[in-house]
Amino acid sequence: MGRAVLSCLNGGALGRVAALGIVLLGFAADSSIPVTAGAGSLEARRQPMKFGWVACDPDCGGWISAVGIVTTDTPKDFEDFARDRKLGGATVVLDSSGGSVNDAITLGRRWRKLGLATTVGTSVPSASPLGSRARIEPGAYCESMCVFLLLAGNSRYVPEGAHVRVHQIWMGDRAEDARAASYSAQDMSIVERDIGRLAKFTFEMGGTGDLLSLALSVPPWEDLHELSRTELRDTNLITTQAIADLLPGLGGAPAKTVASAEQKPVQDRFTPQPAAATKTAEALPTGGTAAAQPGH
Repeated sequence: MGRAVLSCLNGGALGRVAALGIVLLGFAADSSIPVTAGAGSLEARRQPMKFGWVACDPDCGGWISAVGIVTTDTPKDFEDFARDRKLGGATVVLDSSGGSVNDAITLGRRWRKLGLATTVGTSVPSASPLGSRARIEPGAYCESMCVFLLLAGNSRYVPEGAHVRVHQIWMGDRAEDARAASYSAQDMSIVERDIGRLAKFTFEMGGTGDLLSLALSVPPWEDLHELSRTELRDTNLITTQAIADLLPGLGGAPAKTVASAEQKPVQDRFTPQPAAATKTAEALPTGGTAAAQPGH
């Protein structure tokens, strides 16, 4: 049997990539500042993930834009992008509908090794007294496995207006109609294995059991769950309250970082939800169908 790809994707994005049999998303060329707001951003999130360097000299230096769905090619694409660049300590700005579980884990570990910071947003050009420069608009989406890429940042900031949404992981080729699909024992074994890998990664990155509990409680036939500001803090997805802590030229004075797992072991934060009266296979493994967004 060939390699099965588990995914976290909303239904609209998955429909665009069903013909490929995997989970995907996209962005613009390296040195440009693409206009990704509105419909452009939505379409980009449906393509395979692309990386670009967005300059904002002289104040903040710049950041990495990561827009699109994580595929089996994404870790290599990032290595190609990172080659000959000094990215240590840089900030990644995410706008993504999720993607392949194992490939997102691989990419997240690479980001942590580089000491990258993470946030959610879209990069757009903006006029200034110094000419055209980039700014980050907060109204972006970070869904499914993107949330775990967000967690991979050494420092993490989620602006007001950003949408961070979770759901269960599921077999990528059956998430569109998960209830009606058939599953073998081997399929269930793959899902359970990857849930274990995801749990290990979550704790390695300093996340809490609350994040796993929230994600694993939402089956693929329900709307994704959007995390509240309280949930973003409780899951340790936020470590700072100011973008200036990640990009000093883009805001006021740095704020104090949010209290995190150092005050309480992350394992102690696991608060499982009451089990639903369904079969185990329906309660545990997962993928996700989002509520329709404007333009879907």
